[in-house]
Amino acid sequence: MADLVEYERRIAAALERIESGLEGLSRPEPVAAGPSAEDDLLRAELQSERLASAELREVIAGVADREAVLRSQYEERIERLTRHLDVQGLELQRMRKTSLTLREELRHLREAAIMAAPEPLQINRALLAELEAMRAARLSEMAELDEIAQALDQHLTEAENA
Repeated sequence: MADLVEYERRIAAALERIESGLEGLSRPEPVAAGPSAEDDLLRAELQSERLASAELREVIAGVADREAVLRSQYEERIERLTRHLDVQGLELQRMRKTSLTLREELRHLREAAIMAAPEPLQINRALLAELEAMRAARLSEMAELDEIAQALDQHLTEAENA
């Protein structure tokens, strides 16, 4: 019987604890009237992160602008160099053609000289072929000099701007 009284006392104590716990749950907790210090700290950190993000966006925009400028400069330079290569390629083709013509005329002139006296017409053709070869060489050299002059102008312009 003593055990029964002890169980009854323990059950009553447990019920009182449950009741007090339920009362605590049913009572609303007081709401803070203003922002807490923790809220202020979080807001300050958020503002700091927003500023850092804005700065990074500006840096990225600046890098993108510089990249666009450099890209356009490189594309312009590639286009100019491509034009120079095209001109040099045409001059090289012209020189090859002229060299072949000159060799052929000189061969004919040698054959005529071995057989007998060369004809004046053959001598004229050989001289014209040689003259054309000299013109082609000169045009090729002029194209190369133009390329060198443009490169020097570019370097001088860069040096003046620096």
